Amino acid sequence: MLVAVVGPSGAGKDTLMGAARAQLAGDARFVFVQRAITRPAEAGGEDHRAVSAAEFAAERAAGGFALWWAAHGLSYGIPRGIEDDMAAGRVVVANLSRGVLAQAATRYRLRVLVITAPVAVLAARLAARGREAASDIAARLAREAVLPEGLDVTTVMNDATPQDGAARVAAVLSRAAEDARRS
Repeated sequence: MLVAVVGPSGAGKDTLMGAARAQLAGDARFVFVQRAITRPAEAGGEDHRAVSAAEFAAERAAGGFALWWAAHGLSYGIPRGIEDDMAAGRVVVANLSRGVLAQAATRYRLRVLVITAPVAVLAARLAARGREAASDIAARLAREAVLPEGLDVTTVMNDATPQDGAARVAAVLSRAAEDARRS
């Protein structure tokens, strides 16, 4: 099963996924995907595999990505190896764009985990990053997050401590692993 983690910028997806990964360390049922991104490694944010635009294009042309997309001037890719992990019965957890969910649903057994937070919290977190102007933050927050219809969706509200949020994410992932095992 593929668990696609989505949510607005500033929701704490990377923080909660990192903490859930630590909680589930050693549990062979789970694989947390490292995305390839055309962003320098030192740029901050999530732990990703930094690639140049040319490297990304070559890897995409060679079929190296199971899913890929472009957003915010960057290219993102999920390695093809996730298919081997899913075939082996593992739950693959990947931070995806909402824009590739429909495609993912046609190719894989998909569960969507939406991580979100109250708007005031999102705004404060985005401002604290210092990467965007106030007008850009307002535009991000104004975008309506629409998911394709018919998806299996679970929402985690990240409005408490990171430990609480990570425990909620780990519980959702454990349920996904049980569901995958039963089918």
